[in-house]
Parts: sequence; structure tokens; C-alpha cells
Amino acid sequence: MKNIKELENIVQQVRRDILRMVHANNSGHPGGSLGCAEFLTALYFRIMKHNTAFKMDGIGEDLFFLSNGHISPVFYSVLSRIGYFDIKELSSFRKINSRLQGHPTPYEGLEGVRMASGSLGQGLSVSIGAAITKKLNNDPNIVYTLHGDGELQEGQVWEALMYASANKVDNLIVTIDYNKKQIDGSLEDVLTIGNLSKKLEAFDWIVLEEKNGNNIASVIDILELAISKTKKQKPVAIILHTEMGNGVDFMMGTHKWHGSAPNDDQLEIALSQNTETLGDY
Repeated sequence: MKNIKELENIVQQVRRDILRMVHANNSGHPGGSLGCAEFLTALYFRIMKHNTAFKMDGIGEDLFFLSNGHISPVFYSVLSRIGYFDIKELSSFRKINSRLQGHPTPYEGLEGVRMASGSLGQGLSVSIGAAITKKLNNDPNIVYTLHGDGELQEGQVWEALMYASANKVDNLIVTIDYNKKQIDGSLEDVLTIGNLSKKLEAFDWIVLEEKNGNNIASVIDILELAISKTKKQKPVAIILHTEMGNGVDFMMGTHKWHGSAPNDDQLEIALSQNTETLGDY
């Protein structure tokens, strides 16, 4: 099991991967990817019980579904760094005929990816189906899913939230990346989602909240707490407060880097703020 310092070093390498991938193609979504680097590192390197010898059915292991698929750079980086596929494949990000498309898809058996995502709002429905399948098969493992807060403006999410609690899907942990920003601005300016905790509680979910979503020790703690709340007849939601563009000073505090790539000079500045490397691809 990796200690906190080792995990923090992985986070810096993941940030480097994100920045380099998006820069190389002048295309992609660095903001949310950087904001979720701690979460996905903690999930895959510490929390989930999973097997890099990938099998689509996922029997006997925990499953993860990325619903806000535009943050594919962080997902691909973590999958490669833990061993699902060769790190060198990151250099193919968003290229023609690459398996690493801008939004994840199980294209040509891409290891670690079990659903195509990018059309926002669909991941929770898929995750509920997977969780119910595990219950029917007496598989005790947990299903995890990640969503953007702006994604909650999709009606399908709320239908799925209602369905999960009504059917006591209690082997499911949903995390909401609560950075309060989306492509066109702040949530408040585009379409406020109000008091999210109270809304989720009103849908009969167990709701946890973590204010330090970019502190990996805090992320581990809230995920472990969430696990302890499973199998209690209710699904579990984590509201994870993060900073879009975290780890790169000029990308933080704004929505402008949601889907914009750094130029050459900006890349060098960003990399100089994340110097820990485990070996760039």
C-alpha cells in the first residue's frame, strides 16, 4: 500500500500527463482533470479492489464509471500509471484511430473503460445497473461513479437518483466533483443547483461532504467513510469540493481552463509547478 507522500508524487505525475496530453493536441479538458487528480489517484491506488488484468464483466472486483467523460486525460493517466495499459499510449491522446479518444469509449477493448461517456447525465444509470447486477450475483464489491456538478443539470441524473434510493441500491458510491464551475461560467451564473446536500438527502441518499477534495489524505478518509456507510439500504453520495485547474496557479479560480489547452510557454510554467516525475511518457 502506497503512503501519502508516494500518492502525492503520483498526483504530480498525473498532472504532468494531463498537461502534456492536452497541450500536444491543443485540445482537451485540463481544468476538471487537474481538479480530480487526487480523487482518481486515491481511488485506484488505495481504495478500489480491482484487477489490471482487465475483464469487462468486472466480476469479483470494484467497478468505476466516469460519467463526466470530458475529463478523460486524468482517467487515462491514472489507468496507465497503475498498469492497465502502456504509459507510452498516452502520447496517442485524441489522435486519429487512437484508443484514447477525447471522451472515453471501450474502443478496441481499451482496458479499464467499461462505458462510453461524454454525453453527460448517463453514468449514474449505467452504474446503478452494474450495482444491481452485483447484488443479483451475490458479488459483495462496490460500484463507484464520478460526476461533474454541472452535469447535475441533466434531468436523467435525478431520475437515476430517485431510482437508486427507491430500490435500495446500497452497494453504490457516487462522487460529485463540486468545483462550482462549468464550461460557460460558474454554476450560479449558468444554472444554480442550490443546496445540493439537502436535495440529495431529500432523495433519500446517505450524503457525505468533504471540503478538502484536493488533499489526498482527506479524499482517502471520505472514501473510507463512504465504504463504511454502504450495505445499509441506501446509496451513498460524496460531495467533493475541488478546485478546477488545481496545481497550476494560473488555471485555478476560473472556468476558462475547462476546455482550453495551454500554449508552449504556459505548459512550461505549469510543468515547473509540478516537478515530481515518475517518468514522462
